[in-house]
Amino acid sequence: MQKIVFMGSDAIALPLLEWLRAEASAHGAELTAVYSQPDRPKGRGKKLQPNPVSAWALEHNVPLYRPEKPSGEDAQRLREEGVALVLVMAYGHILRKSLLAVPPRGFVNFHASLLPKFRGASPVETAVASGEAETGVTLMQITPPMDEGPACDAERVGIESTDTGASMREKLAAACPALLARNLAALLDGTAKFAEQDHAAATYCRKLEKADGALDFSAPASVLAARINGLDPWPGCFTDHGETRLKLRQATADVAPSPSGAPGSVLETTEDSVRIATGEGTLCVRQLQRPGGKMLPAREFLRGYELSPGSVLSSAPMSDLLVAG
Repeated sequence: MQKIVFMGSDAIALPLLEWLRAEASAHGAELTAVYSQPDRPKGRGKKLQPNPVSAWALEHNVPLYRPEKPSGEDAQRLREEGVALVLVMAYGHILRKSLLAVPPRGFVNFHASLLPKFRGASPVETAVASGEAETGVTLMQITPPMDEGPACDAERVGIESTDTGASMREKLAAACPALLARNLAALLDGTAKFAEQDHAAATYCRKLEKADGALDFSAPASVLAARINGLDPWPGCFTDHGETRLKLRQATADVAPSPSGAPGSVLETTEDSVRIATGEGTLCVRQLQRPGGKMLPAREFLRGYELSPGSVLSSAPMSDLLVAG
């Protein structure tokens, strides 16, 4: 059995870990250890809690290491234990060259986009928020320049108009086992073929911030709907109605010419949505939340909050989610 180590911290990696636990032995491999981020304080009590990958390893009695930063000690451990291949997904560390050089079959990363598009920190959310029709997971070698390593294969996943950042993370997580299953044998015997990415076509996304949730209603409804859905659940999109900040979720765009109304004007409220004028088309918002309240379907929200036709929602500049490489 060839030894495999997994490095990751986010729940998006859990289907991949489950596949390794159930199927690795059939491919002549064994998951021998998991590396993850240290426990962090969470919740109101700020108690230290394991992340989803650490919790999975603890539940399944897989040896678990949680260094603040992988070091020479970790490189030595991989060497002494004869680890052949390291698989990585959403680990949250930049790995040193000295560590990358240890396993004979290298470090292979599952990046949640169709590289070279959306290199960087928020590929799932940015793909949805940018109005892409599809995204995917790319299997690539880890090299010192982040997300620039040669790619071996990719699993493509369509983005529906109702998809959110959260739902796409679930879809991409579910796509990983098939990607690994058809490539693991070649990765382990060294016959996997990696090709350089088209670096000239690369785009880069950054870590998201709360301010990214601002909306400019002079933008087209399709752009606004993609933004609202892509940034759900975090950081979430918002607008101000007078002095009250409202959070918006589950949006679609009606691209037909909208009734006259300045961008940001509430055109009408229906059984299932609030319809808002934009720079092009009508934005239909199906869930809203006010400060101190719960996120509610539009009909329930409007029972306790007056947002009548003619009300005006404020606009603010929308930040660019893509950055220079």
